[in-house]
Amino acid sequence: MASHPRQSTLAPSLSFIITPPHSCSYLEDRQASTLVVDPDIAIDKRSYSYLVEAGFRRSGHYLYRPNCGHCNACVPVRVATEQFSPSRQQRRAWRRNANLTVRRLHPGFHDEHFRLYRRYLAARHPGGEMAGHNEQEYLTFLANVDIDTAFVEFRDYDQLLAVAVVDYLERGLSAIYTFFDPDCGSRSLGVYTILWQIEEARRLGLPWLYLGYWIRDCAKMNYKNRYRPQQWYRGGRWEWAKAAQII
Repeated sequence: MASHPRQSTLAPSLSFIITPPHSCSYLEDRQASTLVVDPDIAIDKRSYSYLVEAGFRRSGHYLYRPNCGHCNACVPVRVATEQFSPSRQQRRAWRRNANLTVRRLHPGFHDEHFRLYRRYLAARHPGGEMAGHNEQEYLTFLANVDIDTAFVEFRDYDQLLAVAVVDYLERGLSAIYTFFDPDCGSRSLGVYTILWQIEEARRLGLPWLYLGYWIRDCAKMNYKNRYRPQQWYRGGRWEWAKAAQII
């Protein structure tokens, strides 16, 4: 990664790196650039929470935000947990998985998790850049020892069905990544794990669940606009998304 360090305009104690243009991972025929927090700087929970509230996202040890000049297709999204009202389909997904047991684990390598991760990627994202991850790459992608992260298991008795990687912030949760049993499509496990995270935030008195970036023209991101009410981060501030905007 070529770098151009500069002092932060977001917080005086942070510095950032701007990557050179590269192919966009989400929209074909577009170039992207990324603003990355200097990975040599230790980030505590307060700083991390501040960055997420400023539209940043975590991938392993890297905290980043799109910095693509004239393109603003990547829109940070957060769900208002107290005001959230599930749709009929979401209520069905919740009831369908009412028998699951949930356990929060510290981030670390678990062979059972890794096998499920590989099965999920092979079924849902064959040929993707993560499909060939080895054990170390898997942990590098999901874990960060400096941040309050949980690997949350969802089980049907002894059968592991899903794992949600969740970061705990000062005023919310951040949904980092979820992988689940691809043979259990009728359970709507992806929907259920997001609903669980909304309920977990409510339980802790946290007002927001951060879902990362929504991109209107990227089909695999469309699920994020189904959790309402939600706010978008645009122009340096959060604003309520109107229903007509997110259809």
